[in-house]
Amino acid sequence: MNKVETLTALEEEKYYNRDLSWLGFNKRLLMEAANAKVPLYERIKFLAIFSSNLDEFFRVRVASIKSLSALNKKKINKNIGFEPAALLEEIHQEVDAQQQEFGRIFRDEILPALAEKNIVLYRELPTSEIHKRFVANYFRTRVLAYLQPVILKDDGKSHFLENRNLYFVTELKRPDTDKEVYYGLVNIPSNELSRFLSLPSLGDANEYYLFIDDAIRLNMHTVFPGYEVRSCYSVKLNRDADLQIEDEYAGDLIDKIKRHLSKRHIGAPSRFLYDEAMPQSMLLFLKKTLDLKDEEMISGGKYHNFYDFFALPNPLKPALQEAPMPPIAHRALDDSDSFFDALDEQDFMLHFPYQSYNNVLRFFNEAAIDPFVTEIKVTVYRIASNSLIANALISAVKNGKKVTVFVEVKARFDEANNLRWAAAMQEAGVKIIYSIPGVKEHAKIALITRIKDGEKNRYAFYGTGNFNEKTASIYADHGLFTANQAMNKELKSVFKFLGKRDEKPNLQHLLVAQINLQEVLLQAIDQEIEKAKAGKKAYIIIKLNNLEDEVMIDKLYEASQAGVNIDLIIRGICCLRPGIKGLSENIRAIRIVDVFLEHARVFVFHNEGNPKVYLGSADWMKRNLYRRVEVVYPVYDRALKAEMLHILQLQLQDSTKAVVLNENLENLRIDNQEEGRAQLDIYNWLKEKG
Repeated sequence: MNKVETLTALEEEKYYNRDLSWLGFNKRLLMEAANAKVPLYERIKFLAIFSSNLDEFFRVRVASIKSLSALNKKKINKNIGFEPAALLEEIHQEVDAQQQEFGRIFRDEILPALAEKNIVLYRELPTSEIHKRFVANYFRTRVLAYLQPVILKDDGKSHFLENRNLYFVTELKRPDTDKEVYYGLVNIPSNELSRFLSLPSLGDANEYYLFIDDAIRLNMHTVFPGYEVRSCYSVKLNRDADLQIEDEYAGDLIDKIKRHLSKRHIGAPSRFLYDEAMPQSMLLFLKKTLDLKDEEMISGGKYHNFYDFFALPNPLKPALQEAPMPPIAHRALDDSDSFFDALDEQDFMLHFPYQSYNNVLRFFNEAAIDPFVTEIKVTVYRIASNSLIANALISAVKNGKKVTVFVEVKARFDEANNLRWAAAMQEAGVKIIYSIPGVKEHAKIALITRIKDGEKNRYAFYGTGNFNEKTASIYADHGLFTANQAMNKELKSVFKFLGKRDEKPNLQHLLVAQINLQEVLLQAIDQEIEKAKAGKKAYIIIKLNNLEDEVMIDKLYEASQAGVNIDLIIRGICCLRPGIKGLSENIRAIRIVDVFLEHARVFVFHNEGNPKVYLGSADWMKRNLYRRVEVVYPVYDRALKAEMLHILQLQLQDSTKAVVLNENLENLRIDNQEEGRAQLDIYNWLKEKG
């Protein structure tokens, strides 16, 4: 191969497919599930997360790719850079391999490990008469009321299966007819009842549990009276979750979302999961009567919906789980009588969930009752279902404050909850500004205006995570409290831009998508390139959930080729191929999967020893850079900057929960005798620091 041919091949292969890369992230969860060093119930939790993630992947991404494959192929392939049908085939092959590994881990590792701890989760029907009688009684008194059995008819009319619900398909025979076979369908009410049934003791050391599926299976003759039940197999259907609002600019966006939410559960099929033991004749019947396509039908194990394993009882709790890490108090903030007086003295940065989220709640609560606070502005992307922050904002407006909340109503799967809280706040007198048509508001920002002794000051919170108390306990994020008047004056102009969209703010401190975010980041990379070319130290750290945008990837490739050393910490999608000679040999990429979900976005540029440190809400994806309003903020305080750099170094030194991504984006274990574990190390360091 000559040089021209080599470069051409490199150009074609320098971006890894985003969907295959995401599957690589989900595969990383299976590595934790298979890791015998991980506490047993944490391994089970990783299986549950894997299952839940895969459901959403099929409901969103696979459904989208299927839609593309139905359009004009030449035009679509040219615009998107891949052939949808070929990609779907690759996805199905990879998912099938992962499902096989999932089943192996569950059967060969998890179940025996549970049995070693005297926890028996039946995978066959119980043989004990005590258990049989208990299950029969539970079935008759609790389960039967939720069942809706039907006989499937081969009449060309499809039957409707609810999204993500579980069903049994049964092969039936009636003794009084000559018809060879009937097929029955019955729901498994795992949403209404616990998926796992605790069984009575048999007088031994064991704790016994049974899938509710098997409680039904054991009593299937009761479900279809008059029929002989020959066999039954579980199935599940995922449906397209895209609201498919064609034109957000025309008509009432809120009304459109409300109407489409009611239709989400009836979206087109994206994955029909069936027991691989199901006979071909039954499968062909279901394909016809449920109006399914070959590519939608995927074989699986005997049980589906493993996200229910979040609720698998642990009779030995807290054993077999990770040691808890109670949120650490922030001594300086806790000792202050007034949050605002404390901010007048210095900036504060908090690291969640290591440190308590109570200080964010306190920030809003004090603002709600402080006699000097006149105005509160805040953005809402994913609000908690029982939000203390929303209640504080309602209290604030009742206390005479002017409160404005920017509510994003297009946050997938949180639309209904956001609309519900928006209505409640609006009814209380809060000014609600709904999301901008065609653009998602994704920034995590709050601004409080306070006038005391005739002097106006602005206090702000800038975050990398949502204003959501629930997710703040499991998502690893950072938040900056500051009274920096220059930054906060710019934040006021950003809020004005969100409200009117008539004039772009002039920004010197904040980086905002749609205005200056990409431009400033590219300039910062260019400055490191210049230093490298001049023989000076040049170094970049980028931490993201997802790295997809080709403009940013190309700039990182350019920096690598110029000699800039780059460390990437990428949790999910990574379309950049690290470690390729001549392209990216100076780029190292790692992925950290541990107890907490790594969610922060951080950007560090060496800047000749005076690092520029930015944090924010923006991934390097097309949607974040071009179709969202994101806010990235600088860290100016030297102590806080050093704190952030130390946390990043602990993550880069992780050899327990981090893996290195190679040029094919495979997860490779780190061979290092010093077993650093970033999340535990960060927690212990912050705890010692106080």
